[in-house]
Parts: sequence; structure tokens; C-alpha cells
Amino acid sequence: MAFAELLDQVGSLGRFQVLQMVALVAPIMWLTTHNLLENFSGAVPSHRCWVSLLDNSTGQASTPGTLSPEALLTVSVPPGPQQRPHRCRRFRHPQWQLLDTNATAANWSEATTEPCVDGWVYDHSTFTSTIVTQWDLVCDSQGLKPMAQSIFLAGVLVGAAICGHISDRFGRRLVLTWSYLQIATAGTTAAFAPTFPVYCVLRFLVAFAIAAVIMNTATLLMEWTSTPARPLVMTLNALGFSFGQVLLAAMAYGVRDWSMLQLAVSAPFFLSFLYSWWLAESARWLLITGRMTQGLQELQKVASINGKKAAGEALTMEVLLSAMQEELSVGQARVSMSALLCTPGLCHRTCVSTLCWFAFGFTFYGLALNLQALGSNIFLLQFLIGVVDIPAKIGTLMALRYLGRRPTLAGSLLLAGLCILANMLVPHEMEALRSTLAVLGLGGVGAAFTCKNTYSGELFPTVLRMTAVGLGQMMARAGAILGPLVRLLGVHRSWLPLLVYGMVPVLAGLAALLLPETQNLPLPDTLQDVQRQAVKRAAHGTQSHSVLKSTQF
Repeated sequence: MAFAELLDQVGSLGRFQVLQMVALVAPIMWLTTHNLLENFSGAVPSHRCWVSLLDNSTGQASTPGTLSPEALLTVSVPPGPQQRPHRCRRFRHPQWQLLDTNATAANWSEATTEPCVDGWVYDHSTFTSTIVTQWDLVCDSQGLKPMAQSIFLAGVLVGAAICGHISDRFGRRLVLTWSYLQIATAGTTAAFAPTFPVYCVLRFLVAFAIAAVIMNTATLLMEWTSTPARPLVMTLNALGFSFGQVLLAAMAYGVRDWSMLQLAVSAPFFLSFLYSWWLAESARWLLITGRMTQGLQELQKVASINGKKAAGEALTMEVLLSAMQEELSVGQARVSMSALLCTPGLCHRTCVSTLCWFAFGFTFYGLALNLQALGSNIFLLQFLIGVVDIPAKIGTLMALRYLGRRPTLAGSLLLAGLCILANMLVPHEMEALRSTLAVLGLGGVGAAFTCKNTYSGELFPTVLRMTAVGLGQMMARAGAILGPLVRLLGVHRSWLPLLVYGMVPVLAGLAALLLPETQNLPLPDTLQDVQRQAVKRAAHGTQSHSVLKSTQF
């Protein structure tokens, strides 16, 4: 834990940290647009079958007399749900008898109709183009659209599983730089994808890199910041996701073509790739893994940027070896992922932490389903989601500072779960109350995300930090994938989905109370640091119990 003293010498919250914050959080805003992009690029507009009488000038010329478009639609397309034109079938032959005011097509039969063999006509009043209109992902192919989203979420899950371990082996900045390039290249290419399968593969590659960016951004910010300032830095990082949702609403409102929108949210990562070469590698990771020369260079560079050149010059290899002697003696040994489950003091941290990450991903998608009640304007809805998230995360900063990590995480998860469970008791007619409860629940989810970003890094040592965070991100994405499937329970009982969506965060919030408090503690660097923390807490608990027992006699 001697690195904290070295960081204080070169500056733990100076100009370097400010520049690093701006450089790392700006891409987070654009990254968030990719996470939620298919709310707009995959929007399903109103559509009907293409029919010759309406959509072919030759067919229109052959119609008897002068008929309005409404009349031609009546004889060409049967009525569907809510008496609107059917989206997936058309009459085999024009039903002229339906022009009789006494006739009705309410009882049309399948025999008189056929699928949309000549394609579809889409309503372009909201979006000029989406992936749905590009590849006709409607009717018999409508299942392909959610498949694209599932493939994207699977990409994040796989990326979290692989990139965490790679970052612990080869460094945070190297993986981050490569990930910026991968998002820029795959995202830009996806805007010109010739087929839907190619589009899905490219989105998978984008999602894979997104997981790496999320994890390495948080870890670099944490490992270059002192303990007192860490909640502020991690809250600002979490706010990047909130502002990203607002940014997406604005961009989607201004750019209504899916390929241009895909291009607009991908191209900025080329700039992130270029300036990422300036970013400093984590000196903490460099020193713990024995890369002493590189670690010394990074510390001296940070001292120079922070205006502490003299302190940087005073840092020599001898000083580093003396300060980090204990950590170096144990930190260079190869540590496997199994240590997260086999090391005393780490096993229950790993289990509870991954449960909380799962609850976050699972609950977010559960709340998103309920938020549809806020209105039909998806641009305004997206904007409101981002705006509501901002005060929730700012409030979390205050809670982290004055209440600590454990009660803040537990309270935010319990708030989200109880708000969802309360909606089970509210009639559907009371839309305002249901929306208010949904917004409060969303605030709880946002608070849990902010707290978990800080808490996860503090619970695990440097030698396994990225691996542990990657495992947590995997569980969050697994929850995101499973979350929408819970809707199927509504076939049996309408309240069952809400019950499951609410109970998962409640149980995770109660489990979070089993985690150790890490407020004002230095980041652990080795497995031995974690074990020492556990021994100190056990000794403190025993001493407190003895004092309490002695006062009773």
C-alpha cells in the first residue's frame, strides 16, 4: 500500500488528474450512445404490404374511375388490430365489393390473403431509415431485431470476460487504446454493412471493445487518484453515462437515418484513439508487476504535469525499490482467476459483488420496460432517462462521502427493488404514480451503478482488479440478457414480472450488507493486503465485543 505515498508526492489530484478525467470521460459519453443506439436505429415504423393499386403508377392507371388512396387501401389490404391496415398480409385480388358502404372486411379469411411477397411500405415521418426498413425485419423476420440486441449484449459479456484478464496481464492503457480503434473501425464499417448478418458481427465487435473501455477507464481513474478524491472521480465517470443518454436523444432527434447516426456515434472514437497514446499507464500496475523503469517514468511524467518537478526528480529507482519492497516481494507472482474464489477474504467479496452487478443489469432492463408508460415520444423519453440519472448520481457522491460504500450500495438497490414491487399495488389507471415510482427506481439503479463502480475497485487487489471488475461486468450483461425474458412470465400472471424485477435487487441489496466497508482505506495491491484488512476487521470486531461484554458486568 506504499504506492499511495508515492502518488501523494507526485500529486494525487492535480492538473494531470483533471486532464485524464476529461480525456477518459469524453469517450464514455459517446460509448453510451452505442449501448442504447438501437432504440432509434432499430425503431419499427408503421408498415403495410406493397400493393400495386397504391404503390405502382401502372396499377393506379388501371383502376376504374377515380378512387381515393383510402378506398384503394380498403380493397387491397385487410384490417388488422385496432382496425388499422394489416402489417403482414394483403388481399390476393382487389376486393371491390368492400367499396359498398354496407360491406365489411372484418371477417376476412386467410384464403383470400397472402403475405407481403412484394415487400413493405414504411412510414418515414419519424425516421427516414432504420435497420428494420433496411432489411425488412418485420412480420416473419421480426425476431431478428431483438436478436441483434442480444448479439450486442453477448459481445459486451464476452468482452468483459476476456478483456479484464488481458488488462491485468498486458496493461490498462494498451487495451484501452486498442478498444478505441476497434469501436471506431467496426462502428464506422457497420454504417455501410451490406447485409444484416454482417451488421450483427460488426456490432458484436463494437460491444466487445465497449466492455474493455468501461472497465479500463474506471480502473485508470481509480489507480491514479487518492483515496479521499476517489468518490468524486468515480461519480464524474458515472455522470458520463448520464450525459451520454442525453447526447443520444439529441443526436437521434437530429439524425433520422440509421446509417448516418451509426457513423456519427462511431467516428469520434478515431480521435480518442489518437490522443489515447498520451494517456499514462497505471504506475501502480507497472510497479506491482515489476516494470519498475516504466513505472518510474510515468510517475515522473505525472509530477511534471502537476507542477511538482522537484518531487519527480527526487524519485529514483532506489526510492521506488525501498518504498515498494514488500509489494514487490509478493506482487510479481502469477495470480490466477481462481484466487477470487479460493483466497480467504476474497471469496465472499467476489460472490456478493457479482450478485450486485447482476442485479444492476437485470433491474435496469426491467425498469426500462416500465418507463414506456412515460410517453410515446421516444426522443423525450430518452432525454428524461438521462436527466433523471444526473441528480441520482450526484446524490450518490454525497452518500459515499458521509455514509460509506456499503450502506449506499445496499440502500440504492433496496430503493430500486421496493419501487418496482410497489408498482404491483398501483392500478394501471394511475399512470402518474406508476411513472413516478419507475423514475425513483431508475434513480436507485443509477445510484447503485455509481457506487458499484467505486466499490468494486476498492474491494479487490491491483493484481486481480481488472479480472474481478470484468467478472462483475459479465454478470451485469448476463442480467441484461435475462431481464427481457422475464416478460414471458406475464402470460401466467400479469404481476409476476414485476415481482421478479423487484425481488432481485432487494436480495442483492441485503447481500451487499455482508461486504466490508472500504471508505478511507487505501487500495489493496496484493492478496496479502486483502487478508490483512480482513484480520484487522476481525480483531476490531473481537475487541469491540469484549469491550461491550465487560461493560455489562
